[in-house]
Amino acid sequence: MSEQSIISKYKTIALVANSTWNIHNFRLNLLDKFISEGHNVLVIAPVDQYIEYKEKYPKVKHIALKSLDRDSTNPIKDLILIEELTRKYKRLKPDLVIHFTNKPNIFGAIAARRANIDSIAIVTGLGYAFIRNGFIRQITSALYKYTSKYHKKFIFENIEDRELFENENIITKDQGISVKGCGVNTTYFHPYENEEVKEDTIFTFVGRLLYDKGVKEFVDAAKILKLEYPKTQFWLVGELDPDNPATVEKDELIEWVDSDIVYYHGFQRDVRPFISKSDCVVLPSYREAIPRTITEAMAMAKPVITTNTAGCREAVDVGVNGYLVKLKDAKDLAKSMEKIILLSTEERKSMGQSGRDIVMRQFDDRLIAQHIYDIISEL
Repeated sequence: MSEQSIISKYKTIALVANSTWNIHNFRLNLLDKFISEGHNVLVIAPVDQYIEYKEKYPKVKHIALKSLDRDSTNPIKDLILIEELTRKYKRLKPDLVIHFTNKPNIFGAIAARRANIDSIAIVTGLGYAFIRNGFIRQITSALYKYTSKYHKKFIFENIEDRELFENENIITKDQGISVKGCGVNTTYFHPYENEEVKEDTIFTFVGRLLYDKGVKEFVDAAKILKLEYPKTQFWLVGELDPDNPATVEKDELIEWVDSDIVYYHGFQRDVRPFISKSDCVVLPSYREAIPRTITEAMAMAKPVITTNTAGCREAVDVGVNGYLVKLKDAKDLAKSMEKIILLSTEERKSMGQSGRDIVMRQFDDRLIAQHIYDIISEL
């Protein structure tokens, strides 16, 4: 199919997500790509403060999604969501709808089917529902399996999530394809020049303060290392997520800060200054798509440490740009962090540059956008 015929078939493309934050932080590369290829672009998502992205994208039409509650398990709310999406799809008449995150993927599939519109699901990580092997996972898997036939394609942000869906017969073998995460803007995230010289090693955790992100293991590893390396610093950069069942308890966060084990920088819109001042970025997460925190740090030429689990291990070449550690194991994490402490300045720089090279070859957001566009071209 020629490029011109692709544009003709899918002249108007709608992106549907569970928040405008998701679009602002992870999907601008797709907006750039679709607009540059001549498509009309719609965004359908609940409105939040990140609607500011519209200043840069005046041609993108944003439609507020009012009934999506990402953390609700109320089936009545989900039925209302299906009805709202169906009405919007029938009124707006996009040629293709690309859904992101679980609820749009599941309930948007039904709405797209009812509106007779082609649909794609992009699985952006399996999150809390699949990390905890309980009732929520069973329901989520069943809903995905029931609605999967309404999607023309499933795009996964790592290999293992795709294999899980295939092995559990949620999708057919020819329905899924993997890309390398959502990509990282390597122009925005770049190595800083003239970084201040310091004697202390700084390890930084960047992300939402969720137990599933391994924040407690990070703190426990810091406690171990402080005994032998008291000058080493451990930074937390991120916010509590009260709507997430895995959020860190406020009292525990206060205890960590009061103990002088970690320094809490809170939520930061721009994390680059904190990454730049760090010697290593650490994310002991239980499961990710491709960990964006890690690839951002790699793009800024920093060594990284993450867990040897789905998604995370795709970003690390052990001993080359960082280390992988055992899941939920603070002692193993502390051992790898000690390896970073014992590296010379030149060894750390070499490891960081290797990470930057890997990002440029595999994780640049323009490469990811092109890959997704190629997938759409082959529909």
